[in-house]
Amino acid sequence: MALHSSAHRTVDYTAREERSKSVDTVLNHFLAVIDPRTGEVEVVQAKKMVVRGTVRSKQAPSEAMQVSNARPTHSEMRMELGETFGTKKAKKAIQAVAENAMLAAKSRGKLGEDDRALVDTIRDSSQHMATREELQAVVDMARPVPRGNFDADEIQDVYVPAQIIGAEVLNAVPVMDWQEKVRKLEPVQVPARFVAHRIVRVAGNEDDVQRLKLLRYLLWVITFWSITRQGRERGTRSIARRDDLREALAPAPEVVIENIRRKFSDNGVMRKTHIDLLMTHCCVFASIIDNFEVNTLDLREDLKLEQKQLNQYFMEIGARIKQTKSGDKVNHIAKLALPLQFPKMRQPAKRR
Repeated sequence: MALHSSAHRTVDYTAREERSKSVDTVLNHFLAVIDPRTGEVEVVQAKKMVVRGTVRSKQAPSEAMQVSNARPTHSEMRMELGETFGTKKAKKAIQAVAENAMLAAKSRGKLGEDDRALVDTIRDSSQHMATREELQAVVDMARPVPRGNFDADEIQDVYVPAQIIGAEVLNAVPVMDWQEKVRKLEPVQVPARFVAHRIVRVAGNEDDVQRLKLLRYLLWVITFWSITRQGRERGTRSIARRDDLREALAPAPEVVIENIRRKFSDNGVMRKTHIDLLMTHCCVFASIIDNFEVNTLDLREDLKLEQKQLNQYFMEIGARIKQTKSGDKVNHIAKLALPLQFPKMRQPAKRR
């Protein structure tokens, strides 16, 4: 079976039945045709067709049909050899020369039928391409960041802990033991520098219990990350077993442990998306605890990251990074403020 179409202005399309010699020769394709009036369904066998397009050239003059006795030029022979035996770099250079010749011919109004068909195809295809703004919106939607209200008018309404973690889970975080120790001026031993340096200040404010609950939840997330180990696949991490998690995160309730485990892993494995999500959650929590302006030193030590990596995670949540000097020491400050400033999609350099 063969089908032919010449409706296109410059290209002819031919569809031929494909006769495969592979092991799938017993495979048949069927179409179901439904009559909307009667509801009857008719199943018919469909042929597997291969469609090819060929450029329809204008009628060539008689002189063009004669065999030319002219010998190819030296440059043409070099280009033919380069296309056949050249390196990738050489082939790319030859292709660039051909493209430039096509553009030069177009500027002089000498574009042939083949070239004109190619240009028309490119133009038709590019009409449906996404704009840079649409691509940027897709990139923003795909960012591994916590759930946020990015149309909020106040910075404290952008990232809300109860929405990110879940109100039920956040309310289940115990803090009375910390409050009692701080009230009695007793030390609170925790395995995270960020939490240790802020626990007295946060726990001392009895009117802001939610911030203290968030601080302890952050401690458990950091601990969860610190006891992961290298996974079997490259770039992955394996989380601890449930019994080990309960011991390391004690006295975390079971609902909190399961919340952290499910949010940042899948079947006991942390892939890059999970790792990035955990890091950006830590950045958001740290920003909220420090009133949206964080010295990143303690968090960098807890998460065992390079400064450049941590800066990138803060920028992913919309923060701005600035450096301040204190003597010989350089501090990196991450500040969340409206409007949030997310990383822009990289634009390739223009060819010269």
